[in-house]
Amino acid sequence: MKHDAWIYIAIMALVTYLIRMLPLTLLRKEIKNKTLRSFLYYVPYVTLTVMTIPAIFTATGDIRTGIAGFLCAFLLAWKKQSLPVVAFVSCVVVFLTDILLTFL
Repeated sequence: MKHDAWIYIAIMALVTYLIRMLPLTLLRKEIKNKTLRSFLYYVPYVTLTVMTIPAIFTATGDIRTGIAGFLCAFLLAWKKQSLPVVAFVSCVVVFLTDILLTFL
């Protein structure tokens, strides 16, 4: 069975378009329900978190390096460091933890 990548791309484009178009066409009035508004406000943050967290712990193949990087990023973010600082230092911590664990 041959798979054509263009078919997959077209289906993904259609689904993405429909997801963005349907709310605009179906919901004409402002949403006044506080619960629904609160839910919709947090959806992007939850989606990003759900996609990012598993990748943090599995990207290197060793969960210990992922935990070290996550803890480093969490502490730096807690101390209100900028995003480039958090990302760079966390990457360095993951790299050094990986080197350290290869020698143990």
